[in-house]
Amino acid sequence: MTNQAKKSIQENFLRYEFKYILNDELKIAVESELSHFMQLDRFVERFDNKKYLVRSLYFDDPFYTFYYEKTDGLMHRQKFRIRTYSLKYDENVPIMLELKGRYNNFVYKNRTEIAHNQDIIHDAFLLTDNIIKKKDNNVLDQFTYDRFKKNINPVMLIDYQRRAYQSKYDYEFRITFDGELYGTHTTDLFPKNDVKKRKLIDGYTIMEVKFRKHVPQWFHRIMIKYQLTRVSISKYCTGMEATNLIENLDD
Repeated sequence: MTNQAKKSIQENFLRYEFKYILNDELKIAVESELSHFMQLDRFVERFDNKKYLVRSLYFDDPFYTFYYEKTDGLMHRQKFRIRTYSLKYDENVPIMLELKGRYNNFVYKNRTEIAHNQDIIHDAFLLTDNIIKKKDNNVLDQFTYDRFKKNINPVMLIDYQRRAYQSKYDYEFRITFDGELYGTHTTDLFPKNDVKKRKLIDGYTIMEVKFRKHVPQWFHRIMIKYQLTRVSISKYCTGMEATNLIENLDD
């Protein structure tokens, strides 16, 4: 990622996010329909396969409260993760601490960039101490509180390939296709190659519809045509279940 791309990273989001799970055949059909109304995101255009890697290292407390808040369907919840876009450390690729949550029906995401330092890349807490903006940083303040008050620690690494689209008519209406998902039980953003990872929802893609105000009429027609049904799914929770962490806790 170029320095120009790094500067354009958005720090705050507030929007609706609807999720759908598509098998490979349905994904191809729906994505073909979208091409009449949407275009590839300018960031994804630079890649030969029109996809880019998303890597997130999620935190939770010893009781996996963030996991259960999601599975219990709490309307007010949040969780922390460190996000980047590379399988290996790359000084040109941003690393960010993100606070993502839900307030009623809105999804919000606030993030702050971490300064690069290869010497501390394998320690999540040293990374978060290296955040660029220290003053008046609500994300860092909340993370520090949860770190010491709730004893949160990194627990689950999620990787996937994303293809992102943006509406030709409304820049706030976006759709992403996330496939080739893997979950790894680790505390490291860049674990060694011999660490065991699990394939998640093999043969399926998570389609996320993201918007601020309303879903356009043309997408409603696509939903009806293909009988698309919203689902409640979390990549983090899916990874926790696939690696049997929740089962181990319940035992």
